[in-house]
Amino acid sequence: MGIRFLTAGDSHGEALVGIVEGLPAGLKLDERVIQRELARRRKSYGRSSRQKIEKDEVSITGGLWKGKTTGAPIAIVLPNRARTVKGKTGGGLETVPRPGHADFAGVMKYGFDEIPPVSERASARSTAMRVAIGAVAKAFLGELGVAAIGHVRSIGSIAARASTLSPREIRKRAERSLVYCADGRAGRRMIAEIQRGRTEGNSLGGSVEVIVTGLFPGIGSHVEWDRKLDARLAGAMMSIQSVKAVEIGDGLSTYRARGVDAHDAMRVERGRVIRPSNHAGGIEGGMTNGEDVIVRLYAKPIPTAPRRALTFDLETLEPTESPYVRSDICVVPVLAVIAEAVASWVILAAIMEKLGGDTIDDTLAAKKRVVAALSKRLSR
Repeated sequence: MGIRFLTAGDSHGEALVGIVEGLPAGLKLDERVIQRELARRRKSYGRSSRQKIEKDEVSITGGLWKGKTTGAPIAIVLPNRARTVKGKTGGGLETVPRPGHADFAGVMKYGFDEIPPVSERASARSTAMRVAIGAVAKAFLGELGVAAIGHVRSIGSIAARASTLSPREIRKRAERSLVYCADGRAGRRMIAEIQRGRTEGNSLGGSVEVIVTGLFPGIGSHVEWDRKLDARLAGAMMSIQSVKAVEIGDGLSTYRARGVDAHDAMRVERGRVIRPSNHAGGIEGGMTNGEDVIVRLYAKPIPTAPRRALTFDLETLEPTESPYVRSDICVVPVLAVIAEAVASWVILAAIMEKLGGDTIDDTLAAKKRVVAALSKRLSR
């Protein structure tokens, strides 16, 4: 059995809970690793006042012995400080579904008379636990020499310039930006765009990119549709709230190219395959090809904003305006952090299918054997 996780909990309930199963024994892990990633999620620009309430004081229950994983399931608990019995106080969500949310479809599916049983679970607050679980995955990937770097490409009408920077430099510059954008000039304009949206009572969408480095060829598989790595990445990314489109590599532009111009030429030098381009985004036939994996996400403006939308009351069926208490103006900067975590989990799961191991030393030894065999295959 491979690695997997489950989450439970509501946006304004007592806590979010995550269970991670299948990690090998011997990985060094403590709460500070997770705490750092949760802090990155909270501090991004454009968030609501809730981020001043939540401290995300995480605790790990089980699965660790003397600071290392034991191979047993790990339980992660993340208390909610902004908790009420029925969600946001004064929110008016009881019977009024908000367009763009899960409210209407959820109450129709499960037969509820009120919105909170749907809205509380569908809330983007759940991404805090996905970031926590992603932090565990990133700790393991670090041991394997793999890194995931998320950064913002656009917010509203403002787009960063195409970058020729290394992934490491992108990470360094993005971390210095309030909106996690590696292009400093564009980042400042994005901040102004968010401020304008706040003044207008509107929310803003945009796009982010995740780059995964340090991967060897052959992670994933072509033999069945559900084992293809690009399909798994795309599905995981689409599960993040507000994401409406995903591309791998230059997927949204290569359809305009002709023939071989859409693909990445190859040559071998000193036991390595060299490519002048990476239109495929590091994945061919559902498998890594040794180049950086590149995933881009496109997010709609969040549907809750001071500027209300027309809806109706489930109880009376009379028209009314969508309820509003507080909301983010722009979730795109935090999406870069979330997508980084989600990509890390998907990549780790696929790597573990390839390498296996009851202990981290088993996994590292398996990687060494695989990489050596690949290098030998390409050497004369």
